Amino acid sequence: MAQKTIFLTGAAGFIGMHTALQLKARGDVVIGFDNFCSYYNPSLKRDRAKILKDNGIHIYEGDLTDSCALQKRASGATHILHLAAQAGVRYSIENPKAYVDANLVGFSNILELARLFKLPLVYASSSSVYGANIKLPFSVEDPTDKPINFYGATKKANELMAYSYHHLYGLPCTGLRFFTVYGPWGRPDMACYSFTKAIIEEVPIKLYNMGKMKRDFTYIDDIVAGTLGALDYMGGARVYNLGNHKSEELLYFIDILEKSVGKRALIEKLPMQMGEMRETFADIEPAKKELGFSPRISLAEGLPLFVKWYKEYHSA
Repeated sequence: MAQKTIFLTGAAGFIGMHTALQLKARGDVVIGFDNFCSYYNPSLKRDRAKILKDNGIHIYEGDLTDSCALQKRASGATHILHLAAQAGVRYSIENPKAYVDANLVGFSNILELARLFKLPLVYASSSSVYGANIKLPFSVEDPTDKPINFYGATKKANELMAYSYHHLYGLPCTGLRFFTVYGPWGRPDMACYSFTKAIIEEVPIKLYNMGKMKRDFTYIDDIVAGTLGALDYMGGARVYNLGNHKSEELLYFIDILEKSVGKRALIEKLPMQMGEMRETFADIEPAKKELGFSPRISLAEGLPLFVKWYKEYHSA
């Protein structure tokens, strides 16, 4: 397979760092781009960036809203992998403008970059696009016109924008709907990180909907494998689910964390929170057939790996 030069946005992010390392390991060139925003502690992103630097991967600092910076840094690329975004469901209720800037204006600039440089594009979407859907598992053929939070709305908008660029300019665009990604170097606002921290520090974990939530938890290595498969497959305007194809109870998730940490969790059960989905579950058949996607890491295997990293990172 010919060597690729990947312009990777969000390179200092959780998924971005792991993907950059795998791209480098298989012989591709990575041009990193990240704005190191303060949505969560930027020191974690700087530490990820240091790992990339130690592996010969440089990250240029810049913002998605700066189209000139994007065009300057993407020079020489053969593909765009767009993982940068303003993430988080709850924060979208507090600060919707951040999502407009990063996920709408920023994505528009990425599409223009791809058009101008004639580059195929793979971009991160989200399971949040399924919104109020109740049919399970979620299929890419299901309607996604009822998002229940603004983050999901911006991700659905990305898919529509990408399709329009494909239709108008023949731009190859592949969207990846990630399902609850977890693993070492994960984001502090995600359940895996925040619950582990709470258990260790003996702080109550807030469980909404009285704890009756289910998620399709997907280990980072599986997500990276699916993302690389999408870069290699490229064609048309496609959207795929990347999940573990298992909908698992949040209380089971906590049970594994308790055993991994060696402590019982303190739990505070609360009513359903605005904007939250009760359950996610990915139908991954199209990704299996076309991307060779085959998730391998179970929750029982993956969570102890996260806890091991968490303890090592924070003790250091």
